Amino acid sequence: QHFSMRVFTSGFLLAPTTGTNNPLAITPSPLTCEDLVRPLDQLDLHHLEGRRALVAGSLSDPAHLEHFKRRESASINFANETSKTSIIRVFGFGDSCEYLNSSIRLEGSGFTFYHNNLTVTVLYTSCPDCLVIRFDNESKLLRLYLFSRRREVEQKEMEEFSTQAKCLNMPPPVMMDPTKELCPEQTSSDPAAQTGEKREGQKA
Repeated sequence: QHFSMRVFTSGFLLAPTTGTNNPLAITPSPLTCEDLVRPLDQLDLHHLEGRRALVAGSLSDPAHLEHFKRRESASINFANETSKTSIIRVFGFGDSCEYLNSSIRLEGSGFTFYHNNLTVTVLYTSCPDCLVIRFDNESKLLRLYLFSRRREVEQKEMEEFSTQAKCLNMPPPVMMDPTKELCPEQTSSDPAAQTGEKREGQKA
C-alpha cells in the first residue's frame, strides 16, 4: 500500500551569529541556529493541553523512518489528571487506529517518560499553535517532530522547522499527508486505550 509523504527542503535563511546584550533575545528575522534550537524556558501545561496533529518529522534512524512512513496520520493529546500528567499518542494505519497512553513527568522545558530513557524537549517555534519536540536517548538526538492544531502549517512555519532540523544535523523533514483523516480522540481514562511505556522507543 502506497502512502503519500513529501520531503521538505528549506529555503529559510539564517543570520550570522553576532554578539548581543541579551543572549536569549530573538531578532524578528532571520534567526540564528542558536535561536532556533533553544528549548523553551518553562513548559506551560495549559499550553500543551488539547490535541495536535503531526505535521512533519525528521528521524535519524532509517528503521524508525520506515515505520514513520507507514503511518497515515498521528496526533498527540496532553491530559492533566488528578494524580498524573499523561500523553496520549494516536497512530492511524489504514483502517486501524492505535492508542498509546503514557504517564509523563514535566521537567523544565520538557518531560520524561517513567519507564524508559527517552528525554523529550520542547523547542522554540514562532508558530503560535505548534509544538516542536525533540526526542533524545542518552544524549543522542533521535527524532524531531512538528505538531500543530492545524493539519497544515504555513510555508514560512514549515521552512522554520526544516531549518531547525538542519541546525541539529538531522535529515530533511518528511511531511504527513494532511488529507488523511485523524483517528477519533480517546481520553486517557478510557480503559480501551493501550498503555505503551514498554514500546516508547519505537512508537514515539
